[in-house]
Amino acid sequence: MIAMASSVTDLLRTTGPVDLAAIDARSTPGFDDDKDAALAATAQLEPELADLQERLFAGGRAGTTERRVLLLLQGMDTAGKGGTLRKVAGLMDPQGLTVTAFKKPTDEELQHDFLWRIGPRLPQPGMVGVFDRSHYEDVLIGRVRQLADDVEIERRYGAINEFEQQFVDSGGVIVKCFLHVDAETQAERLAERLEDPTKHWKYNPGDLDERALWAEYQQAYEIALERCSTDAAPWHVVPAGRKWYRNWAVGVMLLDALRGLDLQWPPADFDVAAEQARLAASR
Repeated sequence: MIAMASSVTDLLRTTGPVDLAAIDARSTPGFDDDKDAALAATAQLEPELADLQERLFAGGRAGTTERRVLLLLQGMDTAGKGGTLRKVAGLMDPQGLTVTAFKKPTDEELQHDFLWRIGPRLPQPGMVGVFDRSHYEDVLIGRVRQLADDVEIERRYGAINEFEQQFVDSGGVIVKCFLHVDAETQAERLAERLEDPTKHWKYNPGDLDERALWAEYQQAYEIALERCSTDAAPWHVVPAGRKWYRNWAVGVMLLDALRGLDLQWPPADFDVAAEQARLAASR
């Protein structure tokens, strides 16, 4: 039984303080069936996702809409940001999709405010954008690794909320997903990467350095999720211990966001009857 999109969105939405240790990373809120059923249900999202995305893209191309959608993925290493991107974004037409994987800031980017590099990457009207990591890195690793002082970190929470509100006010919709795994699941997935030569390219020795700060990162996430979950841009904690559930849940939430836009096909900006007559005459 596939849960209604809005129920999944509501189930996973954060409200108030967040205790990640109390959330079972292998739970499947809103889905009571097994892996095979989830894989089938995810595939079943494609027709409607593709249709709504095409409507959005057509409106952007025609200049009849300012609507755009940003899917923002955050999570600890091995949480599956890349996998979610492939399985969910892969259901949509790439011409209407932009993907940005944010890495360590460049020297030039460090000369500017932390949001300077984010703005140009926001999706344009008619587009669906995906962020693999995001501006939240600057209140996560920035806090844990003390790359900024407490006053600056505090300022950034407010700056993020204002930045996201402006995006929404301009016609954007943000679907923010924290892909939640526990420490044991991360250890298992890191071990798999080390054991499989085809996955060695995914492994970074630095991942273990960050893993040593697991508690600090969990606290940083909890604060960010609490401080930056707003009515305009709420956070959702997606249990990611089961990859099949994670992909289904994110896909459903993205579909829910597109449904909420009430997308219509843009009207023709030419005389349809006249063009039909011209085409007939050309045969």
